[in-house]
Amino acid sequence: MSSKKTNGATRPAQRVIKKYPNRRLYDTDTSTYITLAEVKQLVLDAEPFVVRDAKSNEDLTRSILLQIILEEEAGGAPMFTEAALANIIRFYGHAMQGFMGSYIEKNVQAFTDVQAKLAEQSKTMTPEMWAQFASLPNPMLQGMGSYVEQSKEMIDKMQEQLKKNAEQMFGVFGGKR
Repeated sequence: MSSKKTNGATRPAQRVIKKYPNRRLYDTDTSTYITLAEVKQLVLDAEPFVVRDAKSNEDLTRSILLQIILEEEAGGAPMFTEAALANIIRFYGHAMQGFMGSYIEKNVQAFTDVQAKLAEQSKTMTPEMWAQFASLPNPMLQGMGSYVEQSKEMIDKMQEQLKKNAEQMFGVFGGKR
């Protein structure tokens, strides 16, 4: 495992949070109990971490991240509509489940990249530049070219996989293409 040096002390490159049976979270890096809100802050700070069950050492990171999403969704400004959540649920157990996960992940990453690029560009803008910027066509769409292309490629792959699945199914039943 690699490590980082901080103020002369060496610590693991990935922070380890232990979850105890009493549902408390213990940050082994700071030797303190932390809250779910503090774990959320680690995510916001892009701090690498893993959450492990204190007894079994099982990786609980995904369940903690899902818990954070659940709290955020219940907090009054949900990101997902009921229809979006229902559609996501419908993909569980579906032949396209793996593609859907990858599709969502790549699209969220592309959106994040565009957002970061816009944020970086906005740091150097003066009020006059902002006024000129506001009169131009939507800049978000200009930066979304790769995002749209990625989405198209993913949909093409999904369609190709569906076609292969259908051909295999018809082959099992003796059908011909």
